[in-house]
Amino acid sequence: MQTTRYPARSPAAQPVTPVDVTTPKPPAPLYQRPGILVTRDWFVVGGRRFPVGELHHLHTARGPAHQLTVRSVTVTAIVLATIGITLGMTTELNHLSAQTYLALTAVAFVPFLVATIGHRLRPRAFELWGEFRGMTVLLFSSDEERQYGQVTRALLRAQEAYRLGGLAEPLVSMNIWRMRR
Repeated sequence: MQTTRYPARSPAAQPVTPVDVTTPKPPAPLYQRPGILVTRDWFVVGGRRFPVGELHHLHTARGPAHQLTVRSVTVTAIVLATIGITLGMTTELNHLSAQTYLALTAVAFVPFLVATIGHRLRPRAFELWGEFRGMTVLLFSSDEERQYGQVTRALLRAQEAYRLGGLAEPLVSMNIWRMRR
């Protein structure tokens, strides 16, 4: 019994095409997701295109808190303060029961609870700022920390490659210690 199979006929000969060595292959993107592209030469985000060589003084910041969270905490604090002042002016605080003091203390934590829930549901955005042609501009913003870190690292690698003269591969992947024979 024979276990190896041979094709019934040999495959058709493929035409040989010459390789064009004069045009370099475009480099692979350092980061690419819908709406975001980082290459060694360009940083493209949201339809805006920045040359990597013209971006300077990159720094990170956190965006403002979401307006709904800020407003709800402010309104809750004002309402509770109004209740406390009204209660203090209409009755003597010495005649309040222990349950009333306990309820007032519990209600005083409502603004903190609202702020915590608001922060969890709508976290502050991570922002990447930099100088572009003499102006400080917001380059990228994301509320996902992982995506923000990936884009920031890719842009830093692109800037390093630009400063080193556009190396085809990062220095860490080069084998500079080769054994002699």
